[in-house]
Amino acid sequence: MVEKQDILSLSLEEIQQAVQELGQPHYRAQQILQWLHRGVKSFDDMTDLPKALRELLAERFYIVKLQMLDKRTSSAGDATKYLFLLQDRNIIESVVMRYKYGNSLCLSTQVGCRMGCKFCASTIGGLVRNLSAGEMLAQVIEVNDDLEKVGERRVGNIVLMGIGEPLDNYDNTVKFIKMIHYPMGLNMSYRRITLSTCGLVPRMMDLAEEGLPITLSISLHAPNDELRKLIMPVASAYSIDDILKASRYYFKKTGRRVTFEYALISDLNDRERDAVELARRLKGFPCHVNIIPLNNVRGLGYKRSSQAAVERFVSVLKSQGIAVTKRRELGLDIEGACGQLRRSYLERVEARQDER
Repeated sequence: MVEKQDILSLSLEEIQQAVQELGQPHYRAQQILQWLHRGVKSFDDMTDLPKALRELLAERFYIVKLQMLDKRTSSAGDATKYLFLLQDRNIIESVVMRYKYGNSLCLSTQVGCRMGCKFCASTIGGLVRNLSAGEMLAQVIEVNDDLEKVGERRVGNIVLMGIGEPLDNYDNTVKFIKMIHYPMGLNMSYRRITLSTCGLVPRMMDLAEEGLPITLSISLHAPNDELRKLIMPVASAYSIDDILKASRYYFKKTGRRVTFEYALISDLNDRERDAVELARRLKGFPCHVNIIPLNNVRGLGYKRSSQAAVERFVSVLKSQGIAVTKRRELGLDIEGACGQLRRSYLERVEARQDER
């Protein structure tokens, strides 16, 4: 018996190939893709397709489905975190962030993460597996469906900054980005997509060659390699100079300004001299620095910087001519940081099993 294939992960070209193999006219591929990206859950619901074709599709393919395990909205109403169960029983998170300009969705690209950043809940337990392009797309579809049920606007911006390192799942991530851009599908502008990476330099170079005008965001979090190695194992493989070189190449190829994420950790990377050194390294490069007050994660031992330290750090960067903003904090009361809700859910499940 032939194993069924995940049709939601197929590109338009791949669906066209499948339709051709089934002896169907070329235009059926666009009809199928439109139904899939609209969130159809069964081939039977593709009502403008012949019944015989629907039966053939059901024999050969399946449609990825996510089950919502938990949904939490912050007391301020500015963020909603979703906990989704995958079909193999693994768990991922997605977060809707509400801004005046619309809703942004921060989605996951992996189950777990192997990057090992010391302050991040996503990496606890390591990498389980990569998500398919269809599983990424399914997060957008499910969240849009949930938002529409309560009369909210659909997702207008995508942030690949949830659980996982997007460039560690390069092929599926790039495929998802191209698929969500389809005019006959969700029609998401590339300029409304942000990809966050801890700095996998070879893949940053590959992404630049793709020519996709998305925003590249680098999790830097330190002004020098010595300090960065203390909190980010990837720093042992790729230096800040390597990252800056790749960032400049990305800007040259795409014309898109690069963002550097910098999470302030008390008494570690939040001193005035750290801000001065960071400004020196970035001076002259058309970039933007996004200052992030650290989300305290239980058991990891790092604490967020004081408000005074945050303001001082921002002020120093501004005085040195660096474009900088402090990220608006959303969802603090719903375990909004990457991996926190998933981690607490798994701990509750483990505790129940221990009680048996």
